Amino acid sequence: MALRLEDKKALVAEVNEVATGALSAIAADYRGMTVEQMTEFRAKARNEGVYVRVVKNTLAKRAIDGTEFECLADSLTGPIILAFSKEDPGAAARIVKDFAKTCEQLVTQAVAIGGTAYPASDLDRLAKLPTLDQARGQLLGLLQAPASKFVRTIAEPQGKFVRLLAAYRDQQQAA
Repeated sequence: MALRLEDKKALVAEVNEVATGALSAIAADYRGMTVEQMTEFRAKARNEGVYVRVVKNTLAKRAIDGTEFECLADSLTGPIILAFSKEDPGAAARIVKDFAKTCEQLVTQAVAIGGTAYPASDLDRLAKLPTLDQARGQLLGLLQAPASKFVRTIAEPQGKFVRLLAAYRDQQQAA
């Protein structure tokens, strides 16, 4: 069913609005996927806060025009699905990577983050980015490490002294 002009304008505006606020984008070829597979993919994406949309290439190019994902325009060939990460930069990459393991028909064409397009081979790099909670945990660990090391350093002489007294006591009891 062909889209009317008003529907096309609404679709372009919707995708443009999402692309404006998105952190990263993945363009993937979905040729050969069944309806069940596409429904499953969309459900997983929705649960992870990833916006997924099948868009004609001409409409997709208009939708990403003026956003930091304009760099994807040259990669949009064939039937594509656009996945935008709205909250976590690596979310879309993780969804596409995990789903591609079970569905060979989903083939990544390009990855974009920070206004730069990367080849499909860089999908793994983006998927390995930590989530916000993981990044906070790593930062907290880095900030806490010097303080805990300092406390251990301060407590070590007293610990050595106590172990020395215990060894002397054991030696006296054995004699």
